[in-house]
Amino acid sequence: MASEEIEPWQGRGSLTRRILAVNIVALVLMAGSLFYLDNFRVRLIEERRAQAEGEAQIAAAAINAAPRRARQALIETLGKRSGDRLRLFDNTGEQLLDSWATGPRTYGFDGRADEPWDNEGARWVDRLAERLVGANVPDPFTDAGDRAKDWPELQSVMGGATVASRVWLAPDRTLIVTAAAAVNLERTRFVLSVGNSRDVTRLVRAERFRLAIIVLGTLFLSIALSLFLARTIVTPLRRLAQAAVRVRLGRSRDVIVPRLPDRNDEIGMLARAVSDMTQALRERIDATETFAADVAHELKNPLASMASAVESLGKTSDPAITAQLHAILSEDVRRLDRSVTDISELSRLDGELSRTRFETIDVVAMLETVVAARDLRRGADTPVVSFDKPQGRMRVMGDEPRLVRAVENLIDNAVSFSAAGAGVAVSTGRTHGSISIYVDDSGPGVPPERREAIFRRFHSERPEDAFARHSGLGLAIAKTIVEAMGGSIGVEDPPSGTGARFAIRLPVA
Repeated sequence: MASEEIEPWQGRGSLTRRILAVNIVALVLMAGSLFYLDNFRVRLIEERRAQAEGEAQIAAAAINAAPRRARQALIETLGKRSGDRLRLFDNTGEQLLDSWATGPRTYGFDGRADEPWDNEGARWVDRLAERLVGANVPDPFTDAGDRAKDWPELQSVMGGATVASRVWLAPDRTLIVTAAAAVNLERTRFVLSVGNSRDVTRLVRAERFRLAIIVLGTLFLSIALSLFLARTIVTPLRRLAQAAVRVRLGRSRDVIVPRLPDRNDEIGMLARAVSDMTQALRERIDATETFAADVAHELKNPLASMASAVESLGKTSDPAITAQLHAILSEDVRRLDRSVTDISELSRLDGELSRTRFETIDVVAMLETVVAARDLRRGADTPVVSFDKPQGRMRVMGDEPRLVRAVENLIDNAVSFSAAGAGVAVSTGRTHGSISIYVDDSGPGVPPERREAIFRRFHSERPEDAFARHSGLGLAIAKTIVEAMGGSIGVEDPPSGTGARFAIRLPVA
């Protein structure tokens, strides 16, 4: 039997792990927003550099316009308002003025190791995020003081550039932005601003904290949803698999397959299907055991009769008794042959019908053929079988040879209960989307309390002279065939009020 191909990923790991993996993949993609944060940080730094360059040029213009005596007070005021440290250098690199010389310090950092744990933790997160995204980390900041040669941006402006800036990393991992600009057109004075852009670090950390909260919240939610899915999907499937294994191991009687009546999804459908399948398997096992016992019983009776006849043959020399014993043996042999044939057919029916491809059957033409064939081989003392042919066509889906066998079994049953001068009538009808086949006899009829029992295997209630010709399986075979074709079979009250009516109903094709 060809097996369905399975993708390689479908056979790896349990469903719980795969559910978790699918949800965590989404979280990993969300965590990729760290790269967005790095771009956000880079844009902020560029904006701060541009801002620092503009402020340095404004400060240079203001100093150039101010009187010499007012320049110290001016750079102190500008530094206090901007939060930067302003310095003025001449063209030889000598520092002339410093906003911190007489004014307040506008920023500070010392990088001590005994800082609060939250600050140190924030810096550890900064380093981790920078490594994850491969960020360009600025050089460590060292205040070069009044040495102009140690300020690269100042050297650029002294070399002819209009304005220059640079970003540094402070000991507390905040950013230092330095910018230099020429004070006048002769470039005999140069201003240097040094500012601590803590707001950049603060904004990036705030966004990273918000992202971490979202990722962690989504992580816990995904895990909870994954466990919920595992509980609602994997756990019932595991219970069904365990029940199926126990059934396979032969302990189906002890297994209660959960039906999950409160679930209307595919899991519930699967649970009820497995439960019904298990119940059908139990019924099939019971039927097999009963059938085996019935077969042994039915074969034992004629064998006992034959053994008795054979034993009696050895003890008598009377020709009349000998002939009678031979007749008994012949009758028992025919009975055994009939039983073995019917048993063999009944045991094959289920399997063969399950593999048979049904085709359209013309019921009227089939019944005409069956009745005509019986009329050709009818004996002088056999009841006449007639067929009331209807107008139009009646079609059903099924296996025509098997359906013929079912109809013939009903006719044989009717003939065995009908007197020689009586007749058996075959007719058809159409009701509520189904085709009916009726077989009416003129026998004693079937009491309502026995109309179900007569379709059981080896159940037989007929004249004594008919036992050798019938195994008690004819009606059981007919029932098996009809039900395999999606129909039903039963006994009804005949229209004439006497005899019995057997009815087969099959869906219209």
